[in-house]
Amino acid sequence: MTNETSLSVSDITTGVQWQPDVLGAGYEQRTLNFGPDPDGEGDAVATLVRYTPDSATTTEAAVLYVHGFTDYFFQQHLAEHFAERGHRFYALDLRKCGRSLRDGQTPHYVTDLALYDDELNESLRILREETGGEVLLVAHSTGGLIVPLWLDRLNRARGTVASGITGLVLNSPWFDLQGPSYYRTIGTPVIKALGKFRSMIELPGGQISSYGDSLHHSVAGEWDYNLDWKPLSGFPVRFGWLRAIRNGHARLQAGLDIGVPSLILRSRITKFARKYGPAVDVADAVLDVRQIQRWSGCLGDRTNIVPIDGARHDVFLSSAEPLAQAFTELDNWLDWLAIYLRKSGSPEAGA
Repeated sequence: MTNETSLSVSDITTGVQWQPDVLGAGYEQRTLNFGPDPDGEGDAVATLVRYTPDSATTTEAAVLYVHGFTDYFFQQHLAEHFAERGHRFYALDLRKCGRSLRDGQTPHYVTDLALYDDELNESLRILREETGGEVLLVAHSTGGLIVPLWLDRLNRARGTVASGITGLVLNSPWFDLQGPSYYRTIGTPVIKALGKFRSMIELPGGQISSYGDSLHHSVAGEWDYNLDWKPLSGFPVRFGWLRAIRNGHARLQAGLDIGVPSLILRSRITKFARKYGPAVDVADAVLDVRQIQRWSGCLGDRTNIVPIDGARHDVFLSSAEPLAQAFTELDNWLDWLAIYLRKSGSPEAGA
């Protein structure tokens, strides 16, 4: 749990008080307060992080990064890559996640993914206010489900492009429930019933350490992060939260209109394993990449799907070679996006 002091509710509108972040020099954080949690666990707060290197020269759209389940923002190399390209980089720790988790709260627990609209709308407002420019969205795993659903609602309400958003990059988005087909057929009504009437029950066998072991330097990986915020075996999956996820899957699979082009990066193969082995290092050990491929067309705009050989579930936490490929694919797509926006006459095209 974090010991950081929350700012007052008025901070959302007064635009004050960025404070030093746990990532150190160049990183700051700001607490966003949303009052009582609709799910009854104290106050709902989110945390916006920004990267402000002294040498930064801003020439491109700002970036807002959104993490996945059992996750928070710690990928400094991703922030630095965007900054080198001329982007102002921000990341959002959603309510009850990472920096935003408060005593007495259930990590990552919500009963409706639309509750995240509050922090996404507020973060977008802050980015637009601070940078005066447009915003590129980047999201991973569960964040890759949350953000497109929000964009679809935003596009229907006032227009995604009119809101200042240029595009979307998804890193192994969670578009369907992995596992045997009966999980998605007879299993889904069970999930929804238990999620409605016994929402805090934990999904049996939901905590597996193979992926976490492949990442963290204390086991077999090369990355360092806070294990209180991202435990090796993951946080328990509760049926109320899983019901919200399945409702989100159904909405996405019915077809969205996010209003902007998207890039989807994924591993080329899936390897599910309960225990760590070298195969976990070169595959998606969390999601079925065939489902990502199948449902990406439901985003409703131009979509480019790129498999990365040897990538992990978080493509940007892969080993050196696939990580370099992922950054090359990202850069190539961002270059294409800039040309596309200019040719389309979009106001987001810049100079």
